[in-house]
Amino acid sequence: MAEQQKKQPVFVKVEQLRPGANGLNLTVKVISSKMIMQRGRSDGIQGRQMRIAELLVGDETGMIVFTARNDQVDLMKEGATVILRNAKIDMFKGSMRLAVDKWGRVEVTEPASFTVKEDCNLSLIEFELVNVVEE
Repeated sequence: MAEQQKKQPVFVKVEQLRPGANGLNLTVKVISSKMIMQRGRSDGIQGRQMRIAELLVGDETGMIVFTARNDQVDLMKEGATVILRNAKIDMFKGSMRLAVDKWGRVEVTEPASFTVKEDCNLSLIEFELVNVVEE
């Protein structure tokens, strides 16, 4: 009996990201990181600590803002190369943000050989919500 071949994940490039996309696998480099929220105590006594950072991540096709939460903040240090599994696009004030929720995974991997295309930041593109009226 032939063994079931495990389906290889399909990896996409930053330039292919679109509003509403999910189930995305990407390999990106972390360009910069900015802590935007830190709540709770780090000793873990008073409930859970909540940390959110906005990171600029990218590959050779472009960059996008990634919203990192809690443990992801520690994994995604500036200069690190990470594999994002089952990532999705969230919209924030009309612009795209990449995120990995509890159904996805962030893995630190070997440093990538590509140079990030820094003049193409997809999070700077504003999308308008257009209601299409069928004639």
